[in-house]
Amino acid sequence: QVQFVESGGGLVQPGGSLRLSCAASGIIFSIYAMGWYRQAPGNQRELVAYITTTGRAVYVDSVKGRFTISRDNAKNTVYLQMNSLKLEDTAVYYCNTYPRRDGYWGQGTQVTVSA
Repeated sequence: QVQFVESGGGLVQPGGSLRLSCAASGIIFSIYAMGWYRQAPGNQRELVAYITTTGRAVYVDSVKGRFTISRDNAKNTVYLQMNSLKLEDTAVYYCNTYPRRDGYWGQGTQVTVSA
């Protein structure tokens, strides 16, 4: 079955950086656009960025210039480099296909930005 395993989250101070990874299995990874999503307490899960099969990256306005999404098809892995982190980036981060498929959610990885 399809499985996404996210890792790399943690506690970081404002202005800090983290790199998230998501390892995919059970799908032909290279034929899917992939996205990173996040869900903060009390909020709906939202798209953060996605990357197409050809490597074109698209970001929501709130993370433009700070986050970079990339993929390694040989490793079936998608990454999210997060720089200049802000308090409002605190959330559980998930990867999924883009558009998302609700049966594919993993456990996510917690990112906490706090002074």
